[in-house]
Amino acid sequence: MAAAEQKKSYQVVKQFRGVNTKANRTAIDENEFAWLENAMPIGYANLKITPYSSNTAVSFANVATGLYAANIINNDYALAFQEDGSCEAVDIISNTTSNVAIAGTFSNSGINTTQWKSERVLISDKDKGIFSWDGTNIVAIGAVGSIGIVNGGSGFTSTPAVTISSPNQTGGIQAEAEAIITANAVSSIILTEGGSGYTSPPTITITGGGGANANAVCSLVTFATGTVSVIVTNGGTGYTNVANTVVTIAGGGGANAAGQAILSGGQLINVIMTNAGSGYTNASNITVTITGGGGSNATARAVINADPLVGIQTFSGRTWVAQGRTVSYTAAGTYNDFTSVSAGSLTLTDNTLHSNIVQLLSANNFLYIFGEDSINVFSDVRVTNTGVTIFTNTNVSASVGTRLPYAIFPYFRSVLFMNEYGVYALVGSTTSKLSDALDGVFPDIDFTTAIVTAGQVLLNNILCAGFNIRYNDNGTYRYLQAVFFERKWFFTNQRTDLKLVMSIPSDGKIKMFGTNGSGLYQLYNDSLSAVSSIIQSPLQAMGDPIRTKQALKIGIEATVSNTALLNVTVDSESNASPVYVLGNFVSWTNNFGSTISWTNNSSSVITWVGGLGYTLFKTDAQQWGKYLGMTVTSNSSGMVINGFEYEHELRVRF
Repeated sequence: MAAAEQKKSYQVVKQFRGVNTKANRTAIDENEFAWLENAMPIGYANLKITPYSSNTAVSFANVATGLYAANIINNDYALAFQEDGSCEAVDIISNTTSNVAIAGTFSNSGINTTQWKSERVLISDKDKGIFSWDGTNIVAIGAVGSIGIVNGGSGFTSTPAVTISSPNQTGGIQAEAEAIITANAVSSIILTEGGSGYTSPPTITITGGGGANANAVCSLVTFATGTVSVIVTNGGTGYTNVANTVVTIAGGGGANAAGQAILSGGQLINVIMTNAGSGYTNASNITVTITGGGGSNATARAVINADPLVGIQTFSGRTWVAQGRTVSYTAAGTYNDFTSVSAGSLTLTDNTLHSNIVQLLSANNFLYIFGEDSINVFSDVRVTNTGVTIFTNTNVSASVGTRLPYAIFPYFRSVLFMNEYGVYALVGSTTSKLSDALDGVFPDIDFTTAIVTAGQVLLNNILCAGFNIRYNDNGTYRYLQAVFFERKWFFTNQRTDLKLVMSIPSDGKIKMFGTNGSGLYQLYNDSLSAVSSIIQSPLQAMGDPIRTKQALKIGIEATVSNTALLNVTVDSESNASPVYVLGNFVSWTNNFGSTISWTNNSSSVITWVGGLGYTLFKTDAQQWGKYLGMTVTSNSSGMVINGFEYEHELRVRF
């Protein structure tokens, strides 16, 4: 008498959610995945293989260490800052390159950029200061700073004209100022245009007004590190001859710093830096000596600008930059004037900022100030009737921030950012973690030697957020993109050496570009080339976690547009089956069972495809375990996975 057939059980999965690396593979939901690479879980029965990156055929002259978006008069560019301090611009429509700056212009790291209208890009260099590029000229901000009256002159009956000499650089803006007279002498000079393109302090000429002998000097605002300013600590007494008052600056490891004494009422009231010098590193070793002038006891000390620039943004019609714990801002309506009355700075003194500012971001009507473990926002910027700028400063996070300056960007009405332990969204004043599902991945991300860059990208008509990370994959490092949308995560591998990415709106879409240092690539742009995908399902209990299952058959529903080849293993909690090769290809064999190869006139092997559109890939399979799942790898493009099917029989308990 024949034995009764063992009852067969079936499992079909068509609802696709994202990756979950937080829980064990045996404990995640049946709709989640232990790993998804180059496969986007769009929705029900729609797990789509992502397109690969396309080569723009752009080769950089030197190794690119920074990649940023720019728009000049509605032309979109990728700016590649390079290891030798040069910069190239790539027109992302024509893929043509042009030189922005020669070698040595910039530092080899620590660059940030922002947009000023559509007329220019502003660039902050951690050590060399601020620059602008208008599509033709690269210009150092080099704006006029403090102005000191050396001699007020005499005999002025009307306001004289003030002329500030032209900038040193082509494309710079000439500074402008107005004189104020009291008691028939020039008492002060008010800057009305800070100018740009000055590489050394300009000369100031005072003419007309019926008087004579008035003269003044000025310093520069550059934000360059290693420069020196002087603070008067004791004005002394008896100083009457400014021409004979000498300020000597020595020591500190730098060179060329020089200042002009400014006197008033027999005292030293200020020192205007006629040369801020360079290379100064140790303020405690700098001596400032005041001699001559007929007076005595005046003292001063030197201050070194040691904090690198860490961020630049345009917000509320101004430019904002950050150094150390201080945010400086230009005058209203200007991108370069850090001196006029409505310009200024704010130093954050609250203990919510643990160390220094990490980055600035302008979005959602706020200026966000990111620290290592805190976030502040500036808002409600306005100018008083006396011309002074005021604004609100609010701490919105006293415990979560980031040390990753290039992993911060706006996404819809929120701001996303990554730190060493997660990805967070800041919505209003609330910070929430988005990356619980990636907790198993974060310990293997290289935050030490690699830069995390991020941005938005439109993928399969869905606006996604992507973070480019260097990932330790069982001892082999490769670059992946952790992609987020609709509360789901998956990974893409657009190139294993893709060191930097950036996003840019173009042609009505938000695109993402990246570089391996030598070439430029548009991500998710090539739907025809082979792309390596990895899909690892959960290990499922199949409704009965205490019984062993024997896998009998597996099936994968897919919609294919060309040749599809899948390598599948059936996995249990203890091992994986041999690889089953599934595909929609046709093999020809002769009477002896040998495979027949077909070739064309060019001697290329022809692949025969058995069918396109909806296909059920299926095979008999063998595997034992309390939990069963699949790992599917493929190099096929243009494929959509519609479902996973299992046939199994229940065996022993425990």
